[in-house]
Amino acid sequence: MTGNEKVASCPVCEAPVLAGDIYCEACGHPMGAPTCASCGAGAVDAEGYCERCGLRQPTGRDHAETVLDNGAAAVTDRGLRRSRNEDAMALMASGDTIVAVVCDGVGSSPRADEASAVAVETAATALARGASQQEAFDLAGRAVAKLATSVYDAPACTYVAAVVEPDRITLGWAGDTRAYSLPDGGLLTEDDAIETGEITAWLGADAEGVTLHVRTFTPHAPGLLLVCSDGLWRYLDGYAFPSAGTPLEMAREMLRHALDSGGQDNVTIALIPLGEARE
Repeated sequence: MTGNEKVASCPVCEAPVLAGDIYCEACGHPMGAPTCASCGAGAVDAEGYCERCGLRQPTGRDHAETVLDNGAAAVTDRGLRRSRNEDAMALMASGDTIVAVVCDGVGSSPRADEASAVAVETAATALARGASQQEAFDLAGRAVAKLATSVYDAPACTYVAAVVEPDRITLGWAGDTRAYSLPDGGLLTEDDAIETGEITAWLGADAEGVTLHVRTFTPHAPGLLLVCSDGLWRYLDGYAFPSAGTPLEMAREMLRHALDSGGQDNVTIALIPLGEARE
């Protein structure tokens, strides 16, 4: 270093670095890294964490909302305790059919956010083009399994899909993501889980003998179909579902309830009008 060279400091270790240096010679931090949204240091690593303050940087998945022309709406949120949103949701219309898919990344698996994202995209696209619940589930399962490098590095997620037609609803699920009918709050799915809460079915390269549950029924009164992750349903005991507002407003109110109750997990909520409520 000569006296004429401009000197800056490393945003992580604060050692002096020269203008034009690619890496800090003291700690190896790459210079020119993205800036942290919290502390402002140019120290965000490839995983999205700030190497100075530790904050994981916000992403488009931290909070997202979708609304269809018929009013069907979905909201997903990172919650208050998790560093990232490992839930994923898809909500789309195909003619007069509405398709909703919600997947919850299994927290004990690697890259669970990737598993849920690829599962909802694959399954929703298949269902929207007319595939059966089983076909969509199988395609989603293969897509998630391809993410694994071995059974010891196997991203995984739970799964629930709803196909809402004018005169019938078909649900398919594996794991503990759920569907309810509103306004009565009746549970329409059964968890694949043992008494202590551990799930027994999921999508992933390490999943064995998983059977998709399928239920088809006709709604007999106007109302809403709720599809959600455990970030909501763990706070539903004694909860009075909102009775007024648009599906998006109601979904936001449910999200506030989950966050006000602790927000321990990612939260995903999809609400689809049924019967005359579809008009």
